[in-house]
Amino acid sequence: MKDLIEIRWHGRGGQGAKTASLLLADAAFNTGKYIQGFPEYGPERMGAPITAYNRISTKPIRLHSNIYEPDYVVVVDDTLLSSVDVTAGLKEDGAIVINTTRTAEEIRPLLNGYNGKVYSIDAKTISERALGRYFPNTPMLAAIVKVTEIMLVKDFIKDMEGSFKHKFAKKLEVVDGNMKALKMAIEEVKEL
Repeated sequence: MKDLIEIRWHGRGGQGAKTASLLLADAAFNTGKYIQGFPEYGPERMGAPITAYNRISTKPIRLHSNIYEPDYVVVVDDTLLSSVDVTAGLKEDGAIVINTTRTAEEIRPLLNGYNGKVYSIDAKTISERALGRYFPNTPMLAAIVKVTEIMLVKDFIKDMEGSFKHKFAKKLEVVDGNMKALKMAIEEVKEL
């Protein structure tokens, strides 16, 4: 891992992009990294586009601003590709991870000439199979960990299990579903 990795999340209100960015920050912190995880607030409402951010570093982070030139971008809802410039400032040596079932030929024209790596994952199918409902944030969280290699997958899985057991102590079936979604996503994220 390089000294500082910056990630920008794009989603819609209610899809869990903010929650996923905070879970990623917690997991990275628990592996000894310095972290920031924060949303950009505005007049968001359910379904409106939202942005969240992560900075993860091996050294203390002195920067406190939005992320304008991310190393990675996570797109939780592929309908945003036609209305938000998700690749703005995205570094060519980074990558974008998109929740989509579309092919590379369908996706590339929507990326405003971005020539870096593009990964896809069908977070909808994974979450519906693992959780019984559409919660794309858990699979997207696992996908970005796999793509960035911010931490070892086994450390991430262990940390998330502890986090979910704490958060959902009275709903163990939710823990099992989220763990299944994480593991499926790690296996199913692919480069386009």
